[in-house]
Amino acid sequence: MELSEEEKQARALRAVRPRHDDPEIPEGVTARDLDKGARNELKTLSKENAEGVAQHLAMAARLIESDPELAHRHAISAARRAGRIGIVRETLAITAYATGDYALAIRELRTYRRISGSNEQLALMVDSERGVGRPDRALEVGRSVQRSELSSATQVAVAIAMSGARLDLGQTEAALDELDIPQLNPDVAYSYSADLFSAYADVLEDLGRVDEAESWRERATRADAALGGDDGDLVEVYEEDIVFDSVDDVISDAAQRAPEEQRAPEEENGSEPVRPSDS
Repeated sequence: MELSEEEKQARALRAVRPRHDDPEIPEGVTARDLDKGARNELKTLSKENAEGVAQHLAMAARLIESDPELAHRHAISAARRAGRIGIVRETLAITAYATGDYALAIRELRTYRRISGSNEQLALMVDSERGVGRPDRALEVGRSVQRSELSSATQVAVAIAMSGARLDLGQTEAALDELDIPQLNPDVAYSYSADLFSAYADVLEDLGRVDEAESWRERATRADAALGGDDGDLVEVYEEDIVFDSVDDVISDAAQRAPEEQRAPEEENGSEPVRPSDS
């Protein structure tokens, strides 16, 4: 009986990859535990394969913070079954980054961008280049896409990553300049504001501008609290669209570790601002 294209691909992948034992899927985990958008990307797979891939992706998303190594194993299992699905490659890249395998992260991010056409993971790519010790290359990658083509949250993430690359090169003033972007507005807070304010404070401190650094650090604390931090004694929070990195997919072979270059960020929507409390 002639094999389907999907089965041929799976056999070919198994032939070139070293042995990999699939991590266990806990009882009760189903495809419905995966984000709906991610599930939609799996519709080209057979029903049975889509269910298995979705379960591994859901586990990768669940474990990425607490156990990145196990999350990565789930991502590899998903990749072995659905190597041509964008969300799977993206998840593999994210879990590779979380485990410190920056070369694999770069390769998978590059593949994900080619499949999806999205640049919304550009910041992760810049940071991965830093991870393999190439800050100059990181800056080139960050400049390779027009910032105006990116969502606001991704623009902020790229600015922070670019600032880090400048610090790697000992260019502290330039690191501060990288963070001087329109989103550096002390009067309103979005989902990305606390991280941006904190990064700005850190560079100011490196420059010896301690009082300014402390002022921005306080703004970061207020922004974080206003957006769901610890204390409730702050300010009314308006509707906000928090953007999360898509960690609901996994793919490809983690065995190959060719340091490839580039990949990009993912899509995000605009968000309503929150005005941090002044008290």
